[in-house]
Amino acid sequence: MIEISNAKREILFEKYKNQIEINPKLDRTLVSFQANKKENFYRWFKYKEGFSKRLVKYFLLKYHPSPGHILDPFAGVGSTLFASRELGWDATGIESLPVGVFALESRLASEAVDLDRFKQEIDRFKTSFQLGQNDIPKRIRHIPITKSAFPEETEDYLNCFLSYCSKIDNDKIRKAFEFSAFSILEEISFTRKDGQYLRWDHRANRSWGKTKFNKGKIYPFIESINKKLIQLYRDLKFGNGNDLFAQLIDNKSHLKKPKILQGSSLKLMPKLDNGFFDFVMTSPPYCNRYDYTRTYALELIFLGCNDEQVKNLRQEMLSCTVENKEKIQILKNIYEKLNRSNIFKKVVSVYKSNDAMQEVNDVLLLLNDQKLLNNSNIPRMVKNYFLEMAFIIFEMHRVLKKGGYSVMVNDNVRYGGQEIPVDLILSDFAVNFGFEMEKIWTLPVGKGNSSQQMGNHGRSELRKCVYVWRKPE
Repeated sequence: MIEISNAKREILFEKYKNQIEINPKLDRTLVSFQANKKENFYRWFKYKEGFSKRLVKYFLLKYHPSPGHILDPFAGVGSTLFASRELGWDATGIESLPVGVFALESRLASEAVDLDRFKQEIDRFKTSFQLGQNDIPKRIRHIPITKSAFPEETEDYLNCFLSYCSKIDNDKIRKAFEFSAFSILEEISFTRKDGQYLRWDHRANRSWGKTKFNKGKIYPFIESINKKLIQLYRDLKFGNGNDLFAQLIDNKSHLKKPKILQGSSLKLMPKLDNGFFDFVMTSPPYCNRYDYTRTYALELIFLGCNDEQVKNLRQEMLSCTVENKEKIQILKNIYEKLNRSNIFKKVVSVYKSNDAMQEVNDVLLLLNDQKLLNNSNIPRMVKNYFLEMAFIIFEMHRVLKKGGYSVMVNDNVRYGGQEIPVDLILSDFAVNFGFEMEKIWTLPVGKGNSSQQMGNHGRSELRKCVYVWRKPE
């Protein structure tokens, strides 16, 4: 048995324990996509990452009831952007994954679509669309991780449909049609999104591992696309009774259009003005090895990404997978070009001076040496994740106005049986950059460890948290 010290993590816990408090108003549905399920957009496209619109409104009304300008550095499909504007806020979001950007743009297009013309186009499609013969343009170009994802006939229909969409004159209706196909990719494929990867049905023309997986019905393209188009039309015209957006649909012209910046927050946030935003609310990728470029691989090829672009995107995103390489030189170059080398040095210094962080790094290296981690790149991933998050948190503080708030949703994680207190380490970074620690709100029920971790290290619970930091006046 190797002896592992958690003394530095205990000291950090003692430092902030009085700010850690269970909030009975928060639950797992509110701090995840679950509470969005009944709302129109989230019924259209299943996006499991991020939090609910209700959570955004809860924190805005609690900490900053007067509207201002809000930033989400990891915008996803826009929970922060669309919830805040319903309360009168100006909203800016940064998103690196093309899937999120396309979904955001599609939602905005759907608000402005002429519903009568949309219905006419749907009716015309139903009567005129037919599968081409041998001249179907191959719009879907697979990468190795998506090859054989669709039944052959389904892929022919999908390619033919995209060709059909290209001939729709109205750009907003065309976007709605394309988004409809984008939203059904999983249900017409041999795959299912399953945490860190795509799970393959045994009927696909590829190996499936030790056990056969059957995802159930694989829907025919025509059945799925007709159902989705009608769902979009009906929800936009009548609402579904549960969506605040549906209640505001007649007044959508008065809603402020969010500003969407596509790219890495590590590169884009340093270019934002000092003290511009009143509020920051976000949920960054967790330090949990999830690779969104694999989970959303079908959507990425639908948008035209090739294998090299997907690999580059994987490296561009925040380091949360074992394949990510360190970005320290990239970050140094960013700040040197902006004549802010002193900031780069400051952030790195704060990271290195965090004793709990260094303890985590040392422990993971020790576990790795003993071959007690299931992937040898985990120490590198964790180290890079926290270093990059230190830069994000510094920039969050810089772009906030005095008196502004930052709210972040994140989960603690565990590797090799060792808990990594993400909440405490990131909050300590925040304090060192000038934030005041307002609260670490925890959910009444935490997150259990995986079956593999439980078998090796026993059952234990990790804190699921929402951190609230304030920039002093």
